[in-house]
Amino acid sequence: MLTEPWIYAIVSAVVIIAALAFYAVKLLSQLKQQTAKIELAEQEKKMALAKHDTKILKSVVIIAHAMKEEQCDIAEGCWRLSVLLDSLKLSEGLSEEFPAIFELYNEIKHMPILEERKKLAKNERMKLDLHRMKAENNLSAKIKIDVTSLHQYAQERVSALAN
Repeated sequence: MLTEPWIYAIVSAVVIIAALAFYAVKLLSQLKQQTAKIELAEQEKKMALAKHDTKILKSVVIIAHAMKEEQCDIAEGCWRLSVLLDSLKLSEGLSEEFPAIFELYNEIKHMPILEERKKLAKNERMKLDLHRMKAENNLSAKIKIDVTSLHQYAQERVSALAN
């Protein structure tokens, strides 16, 4: 037969085990809630990035189409496309995929625009224009190929992000 101290010890052990089990269940429940919140936050972030990229890619489609139809200057189009493509959050490696667009942008990005350009002397503007026209001429065939590919790529990405 069990003596009184043993009964107290067993009851105490059962109470401690029950308390620890309750605490463990409580911690697991909190962990599950926290994991669900993290997953929801990640999903919301991904949706926000997709929304951002969709907006950017729709602009890319418009500019690429305008360049294909020769409604947009090559240099201006490459400048705009490069800046837009660099701002995409869910796509990487686009400068390698469309190198001619980025190459022309890198040739002209240092050139002043708008009011800064107007402040230049006429001969300085002419030098810059000549440099830009040479770069456009050297890269125009490659840029046309890149623009056609980029137009298709952007349309496909817009469709994919919509799903």
